[in-house]
Amino acid sequence: MRELAEVSRPEALPISGPISGLAFTAETAAVVRARLGGAIPEMIEAIASGVPDYASPARPDYRQRLADAVTGAVACFIAHVARPDQSTQAITAEFRVIGGTAAREGRTLDALQDALRLGARVAWRWLCEADAGLDRRELSRIGEAIFAYLDELAAACAQGYAEARVQAEGDRQRRLLAALVSDPPSRAELVASLARAAGWVLPDQVAVVVLGQRQQDGFLLPPGVLADWTGPEPCLLVPDPDGPGRQAAIDRVLTDRVLTDRVLGGRALGGRALGGRAAAIGPSVPLARAAMSLRWARHALRLARAGVIPAGPVRCDQHLSTLLILADEDLAAVLRGRRLAPLARLRPAQRDRMAETLLAWLQLGENAAEVAQRIHVHPQTVRYRMRQIQELFGDQLRDPDRRFELQLALRIRTLAAPASHAKAASASHAKAAPASHTKTPARPSSAS
Repeated sequence: MRELAEVSRPEALPISGPISGLAFTAETAAVVRARLGGAIPEMIEAIASGVPDYASPARPDYRQRLADAVTGAVACFIAHVARPDQSTQAITAEFRVIGGTAAREGRTLDALQDALRLGARVAWRWLCEADAGLDRRELSRIGEAIFAYLDELAAACAQGYAEARVQAEGDRQRRLLAALVSDPPSRAELVASLARAAGWVLPDQVAVVVLGQRQQDGFLLPPGVLADWTGPEPCLLVPDPDGPGRQAAIDRVLTDRVLTDRVLGGRALGGRALGGRAAAIGPSVPLARAAMSLRWARHALRLARAGVIPAGPVRCDQHLSTLLILADEDLAAVLRGRRLAPLARLRPAQRDRMAETLLAWLQLGENAAEVAQRIHVHPQTVRYRMRQIQELFGDQLRDPDRRFELQLALRIRTLAAPASHAKAASASHAKAAPASHTKTPARPSSAS
């Protein structure tokens, strides 16, 4: 009963937000303190016997937790009656925790609500007894305060319960998603168990979407899409990505357009799309190969950041050759350096012209007219350049394997150009930045 004694001293009140503006006399506050202090054991017994969830002999700690919750709630109400300008922020926070604990332990919200009603019923009976000394008017005002307090505690329980359910669903999704994209793959039994816990039907095909930066929860997702927003590069796992309307739905998620329940089939999380942020959509693969889709999506996102692939949502399916060529960027750099070494003898501008001409010549079957049309020069210019190229590369141009490697090397060079330009522009901007802060001396006024 120490809590009840403490709350009679205003300086010890553990509360900070009002229930109502009702004011009570000191005599009424004293009666409430005495009557409800005596009612606590009966409240605990009534709840333990009337709500099965709190009477489990297998969980003796429930009884102690129940006693603590009842004592704390009564103490806070007594404090409110003594000082109506005080409020219940601390106790409502505690009851949010109680609601969350109930959800995590698999108990129902109904049990919590029943416990609150039983406690309030006992409290009301103790206050209504003839020897309590409260007149009808004062008793009605106390009853109003009890009902308001009960509503506030019930709302706190419901909020904590709902928050825990949402968090639990997110945790189940994250565990399932982590198992699906793990490399090496998780055991089929584990995946099936996690899928059952998450209420997720195992599809035949999936694709993984990687987002370029951390997001907040609450985006609109099509039904069945698993999400993990917690990492620096959040990811989504899309079931049946090639199904009817599926690609269009994912595209809408990754653009600025806001989705609707009608478009998505019913699952709306907060009313926002991803706002056109950087993202990469991995290839569609069998469920057991989800890690591969994740790996290629991350690779595509790195290339998009480097300027190799156009920015915006990137579909790996549309850049397969680029992803293949640059799958090992170190090896690609070695191939480029070895096969294009003859071009190093030329000046940079001449080197660019020769590389462009040679690539077009290899791609277009040595047709000078078509090469000229592609690179916007006269056919005679193409023939002149090719004579120079043949002097540089010699027999390599007649060896099929070397021609293939040359084409790969030239393609790598072309892909690397946007990234090089981006780095150069960034360096130039960094050098120019200090100058932008230099103040230009003011010119003397013509009037001076």
